[in-house]
Amino acid sequence: MSRQRSLLSLVFVLLATLLISCGSPTVAKAPPTYTTAQLTKIQTYVPEIQAVRDRLDELKDLIQRKDWIFVGNFIHGPLAEARLDMTYVIPNLLPQDEAVARQTARDLFNHLVKIDQAATSGNSILALNNTQAVVADLDKFLNLLPKTSAEAES
Repeated sequence: MSRQRSLLSLVFVLLATLLISCGSPTVAKAPPTYTTAQLTKIQTYVPEIQAVRDRLDELKDLIQRKDWIFVGNFIHGPLAEARLDMTYVIPNLLPQDEAVARQTARDLFNHLVKIDQAATSGNSILALNNTQAVVADLDKFLNLLPKTSAEAES
């Protein structure tokens, strides 16, 4: 009987050792952060995107004057460049922001297409409505971007 108790104790010790070694404490992961390289790349394109965002009143004026040739030039010029800059920024965002940024860039493209179609047909109401959507898309995208220490201080 004493021998069985010793054997049973040994089995329990081995079982406990196995269970303890297989189970590890969960290590809390730090939230994802931007690397210096990512921040540098993002901040390279932000001023260009912001500059186009600040110029959208020009597009509204062109639409109100029904200057459709210059509306098309604005869409295919500065706004196309801003959209291209957005595609360079997106891979450098945090994973949770990247999906939202991609969808925002797609929405921006769709609104630009609608403005271009409205310019072709001379529909200023449709063009102005989509211009408002472009403003919202650019604002949404810019809000996803990380703030630098210089921006946070001001």
